[in-house]
Amino acid sequence: MAHPPNRRRHGLIIAVLTLSAIIALAAWRLTPGKHPEYITATVTRGDLEVTVLANGVLQPIRQVEVGAQVNGQLKSLKVKLGDKVKQGQLLAQIDPVLLENALRQANAAVASGKAQRDAKRSRLRQARLNWQRQRELQSQEAASRQDLEIAEADLRSLEAELLALDADIAQLSIKAESARIDLGYTRIVAPMDGEVVALTTLEGQTVVASYQVPTILKLANLDAMTVKAQVSEADVIRIADRQAVYFTIMGEPDRRYHASLQAIQPSPEKINNAVFFNALFDVPNPGRRLRIDMTAQVAIMLGEARNTLLVPLAALGPRGRDGSMEVRVLRPDQRVETVQVRTGLSNSAHAQVLSGLTQGDRVITGDAGVVNAETRP
Repeated sequence: MAHPPNRRRHGLIIAVLTLSAIIALAAWRLTPGKHPEYITATVTRGDLEVTVLANGVLQPIRQVEVGAQVNGQLKSLKVKLGDKVKQGQLLAQIDPVLLENALRQANAAVASGKAQRDAKRSRLRQARLNWQRQRELQSQEAASRQDLEIAEADLRSLEAELLALDADIAQLSIKAESARIDLGYTRIVAPMDGEVVALTTLEGQTVVASYQVPTILKLANLDAMTVKAQVSEADVIRIADRQAVYFTIMGEPDRRYHASLQAIQPSPEKINNAVFFNALFDVPNPGRRLRIDMTAQVAIMLGEARNTLLVPLAALGPRGRDGSMEVRVLRPDQRVETVQVRTGLSNSAHAQVLSGLTQGDRVITGDAGVVNAETRP
């Protein structure tokens, strides 16, 4: 037998559940959906450089310190700062009076020695004649043996004295030549073509060259500059002679000066317990824009690729056994696809794409979490 009240109760429950399902479905459809959001970057085409970076200092290709080799007062300076000079040109004059007197004394001593030698030669001729005469008399038994021996002893003594005098004259001549050279040193001339880049001694100052050569001025050839780049011990094993190199200076950060690496000094320098090796190269300086002690930001080229596909390093996943790397690509339909990519050169920001990606692909570089679809561009 049927029970109408129970059927009504069941129908009411079914109606309530159906209404709840309809309300839930409507709420789900009307509520904004939530989708995963990613940080992405676009695969672009450009140039890639792999370099060793170093700080450098510019120095003239040739620089000399011109000093004084004799003592005395700097009587005159013939040049000023910035003057261009030729080799052999007079730069400065040290007071020559004392050295002129020294040369006169040395020449006088040589002349005195030669006069004494002339006198000694006259006495030697006389002694030789006396010895010959005594020998003839002795052969005729007209003179004693003792007289002959005395004459021979006088002759040999004068011959020895003449040899000693010749040696003294040679020494005096050397002193005279040294005095003449010292006098020549009072005229300080340019050892090379160049430009006066520093004056360290002023007119009227006394220079003393007893222990070391005092510097009067500095000359430099500024037609070309040498760059000394300090390369860390971690990077020095990656560079070699004849590698391409370029640098910029602080005043012109957008202009590159190109050259070729010439040498790497074998002995290192320690700076605050860090080890650096100096890499050297020359660069022309026709406009004199490069100056002494300028700072150079140096880049030594290890490799480069022009107009190549570039992907950020942050997009690269682990490397497989075949050398390829995983990259997640966000497709236009918001679908994430993992592709295998082969890379070539890389620097601190990008890697060269050899295969697996095309220009314009959006690669995932990071997860930003979950945000509302309404806020997604």
